[in-house]
Amino acid sequence: MAGMLKRLMPKRFRNDGLVIPVVRLHGAIVSGGGRFKQQLNLASVAPALEKAFSKKDSPAVALSINSPGGSPVQSRMIFDRIRALAEEKNKRVLVFVEDVAASGGYMIALAGDEIYADATSIVGSIGVVSGGFGFPELLKKIGVERRVYTAGENKVILDPFKPEKESDIEYLKELQLEIHQVFIDMVKSRRASRLAEDPDLFSGLFWTGRRGLELGLVDNLGGMREEIKKRYGRDAKLELVSGGKDFFGRRMPGVGIGGAGLDQIAASAVSGLAETLEEKALWSRYGL
Repeated sequence: MAGMLKRLMPKRFRNDGLVIPVVRLHGAIVSGGGRFKQQLNLASVAPALEKAFSKKDSPAVALSINSPGGSPVQSRMIFDRIRALAEEKNKRVLVFVEDVAASGGYMIALAGDEIYADATSIVGSIGVVSGGFGFPELLKKIGVERRVYTAGENKVILDPFKPEKESDIEYLKELQLEIHQVFIDMVKSRRASRLAEDPDLFSGLFWTGRRGLELGLVDNLGGMREEIKKRYGRDAKLELVSGGKDFFGRRMPGVGIGGAGLDQIAASAVSGLAETLEEKALWSRYGL
């Protein structure tokens, strides 16, 4: 009853303390979306972002980032959505790095007006990587003949069942250089004069949060709770904002798998094995 009466009171007579919405952006960044584990893409995080930035009385939105990277397209789309909402709702964006904000994870972190990290966080890895497997000898050993019919001489470049061709590799590297330049331009645009002069800054290397502060990749070292209370007063509160629930009833930052049938779950389990291996490789680059 007391709580209900308090909500009915005009805001100027309440002593609620300022509320800062928090959105957790945790996981590898993928174009699809893992059905059994938390992964990031625009579709999964958009509901939580929209909800957080719609809090009228909050002067800022805090983002907790823990991501080893992934899809550059989804990373940039999430970055763009955060900046668009920040400008539309006139709110400051405060980013707090947990274990890692590297590669695409750091691209998302660039959406922050200020970036905070722990001294032992991992930041950076401003580069582009493409990976895969090659099986040209496997088919011969098991007696399988691959047959591919195309219209267009370059339709099957980098086919994993054929030997690599230098021309295919060179073309892939050209694409990587273009994407890398987009990433570099984003860092320079968002960090501007804060960046240090260092020849390795855009080489793909990654650093601790402490070194990242020296390089201008982050603005300060510290945790979310301490910084929010220092900035907005000891009565300021953090409010975690999440999307819907997934198939298992767990809170996720966006859409879950809904009413998936057993056949869909089985298919996802098979395809998820490859996703799991790829995601593990992303995290393991940073010792995680």
